[in-house]
Amino acid sequence: MKILALDTATATGSVALLVGQQLVAETLLNIKAVHSERLLDQVEQVLQAGNLTLEELDLIAVVRGPGSFTGLRIGLATAKGLAHAAKLPLIGISSLQLLAMNLPLSTLPVCALLDARKKEVYTALYRWIDGIPVAAGPELVLPPEKALGRLAGEVALVGDAVELYRPLIDEILGERAGIPAACHHQPRASAAAALAALLFQPGMQLGAAQLAPVYIRPSDAELKPPKRG
Repeated sequence: MKILALDTATATGSVALLVGQQLVAETLLNIKAVHSERLLDQVEQVLQAGNLTLEELDLIAVVRGPGSFTGLRIGLATAKGLAHAAKLPLIGISSLQLLAMNLPLSTLPVCALLDARKKEVYTALYRWIDGIPVAAGPELVLPPEKALGRLAGEVALVGDAVELYRPLIDEILGERAGIPAACHHQPRASAAAALAALLFQPGMQLGAAQLAPVYIRPSDAELKPPKRG
């Protein structure tokens, strides 16, 4: 399969092209720029590197969240537009499961931790089973101390909230926490493509119209009380 994957769930934006089991091209940018300013250029770059047109692809994968509300909307809108234009199936990938892919075949449970702002984290626990990280519970948004307090035994931690809350992790988990090198905390579109190849089955994917972002919590606009009058 020829799979194009897009990830705009965090400040790190990446696009990857997977052909069969081979990663043909990937662009990853962790810079201060709006995803909408660079995403289509990244798509064009990886397609050119693979000498492929959009119509020659078999599948588009897009990270559906949780994450930045604006980033998710940009990523899904772009992926839906590309899928509609080329009449391609589209599949959504969890940003937390994507992070767990950064610690392949871990013998420890993997806890994904993404900064959710407002002194909260998005989190979920995974265990590697048959070559894929399988969720051991629901995706949640919690204060970091509550998210860490739920963890029993030794656990590997991955995601941008690990560095942000490292003192708290040391205090609550201590030596029970397995923390990888900094480079493993960035999500990768290549991992989203690999997940899509494992999860996709013809007829099971959501069409572009049905695929929605996963926010977990309501937006600021939804939380604001309605104006009177």
